[in-house]
Amino acid sequence: MFIAMNRFRIALGREAEFVEIWRQRDSRLAQVPGFVDFHLLQGRSDEAATVFVSHSRWESTAAFEAWTRSEAFRAAHGGAGAQRDLYLGPPQFEGYEVVL
Repeated sequence: MFIAMNRFRIALGREAEFVEIWRQRDSRLAQVPGFVDFHLLQGRSDEAATVFVSHSRWESTAAFEAWTRSEAFRAAHGGAGAQRDLYLGPPQFEGYEVVL
């Protein structure tokens, strides 16, 4: 099992807009071999931003990496730069192998 996470800092007051973008996006993940599930997590806010984390589980690292090279990945991320003013910096990726 492999877990892929991206951490986003979203400008205060723009949280609902960010969630709606994720709700409306055509991720195509359900059709991707090796995909298990996805969650969008909302964390705490500070004086500038609210933290969100995308969390996806994959059957293996190889399945995740194959998705990142796929047409489905390109389609899902095609409009990512359109809402730049929502983000306070680029997303921070973290990937983990499940060991227990």
